[in-house]
Order: sequence, then C-alpha cells, then structure tokens
Amino acid sequence: MGKSKLSGAWGEALAAEYLRKKRYKIVAAGYHSRFGEIDLIVQDKKHLVFVEVKTRKSGDFATAREFVDRRKQDRIRVTASMYLSMNPTKLQPRFDVVEIYAPQGEKTPEPVITHLEDAFT
Repeated sequence: MGKSKLSGAWGEALAAEYLRKKRYKIVAAGYHSRFGEIDLIVQDKKHLVFVEVKTRKSGDFATAREFVDRRKQDRIRVTASMYLSMNPTKLQPRFDVVEIYAPQGEKTPEPVITHLEDAFT
C-alpha cells in the first residue's frame, strides 16, 4: 500500500462503528457479486441501506463523494439488486455514502466522518 492510499478495511471498520452508534444494525460487510462490491449493508427500522465508504486524507482535490460517479453507482445498484433477489426484505432500499477524512491516515486521532443519506442521484 502506498503512502497516499488509506486502507479501505480501516475506513470500512470506522464507518461500521459510526453507523452502529447511530443505531444501525450491520447486516453484511464487503458483499461481493460478479457485478461489484458493496462496502457495508446496514438496516434501521425502515431501510436496508447499501453503503459506499470513501476514505481520503483530504478533500482538497475533490470530496470523497465525488469518487462515487454514475458508473460506480450503477455497479452498486446492480449488486444491490442481486443481494435483494437472494435476501428479500420489506425494508425500503437506500444508497448512502460515508466519507471519512483522515489527514494522518490510520494514525489520525479523530477522523472526520460524514454520512450522506440517499446519496445517489
């Protein structure tokens, strides 16, 4: 792993803990299909939420959410459809993005976390 690249697993674990504190139940992490991957699948009383986690050292170049472009959204949607076909639910599906900014990488004492609900346009 290069110096500028942050561990995706570290960011996903941080996002999972953050969402747990917001009273979401973790359903799955690192869900794979032949179409793509979903970082986290969580639920609350109303929604089954497919979460894309983006971890960056800063938002100077672009915000983390800008890296979830239309193509990435489409892959996540198709993967979510595959998940739902094998795991039916009455919960409303939703797509969220969790941005994590960690200027000192994994040594950042207090990373900034932003949870964007219903983030896909």
